[in-house]
Amino acid sequence: MIIKSVTMFIKAEFVGSFIEATIENQKNSIKEAGVIRFDVLQGKDEPTSFMFYEVYKDEEAVEKHMKTKHFIKWNEAVTPWFAKPRERVLYNAIVPSESDF
Repeated sequence: MIIKSVTMFIKAEFVGSFIEATIENQKNSIKEAGVIRFDVLQGKDEPTSFMFYEVYKDEEAVEKHMKTKHFIKWNEAVTPWFAKPRERVLYNAIVPSESDF
């Protein structure tokens, strides 16, 4: 199981467009066989910050996700809107355990 969070900081003038593009990407991503969770969160105190919480069955599912048309379209659209590079962190599940996903 692959669990990661990705934090992105978006230029203020692109927040609405980022949300729109991200909703489309999330709706398609969650349909992928190897995607277990794909949550999108916006900073309450810092509305230009976003965190994705993603859970994949395995590394193969991550690789397949990054080759989908919807991910490529999303990535090409939103990358110019970043205020700084995205921050990725990988995690191990403690509670709930991996078997509970």
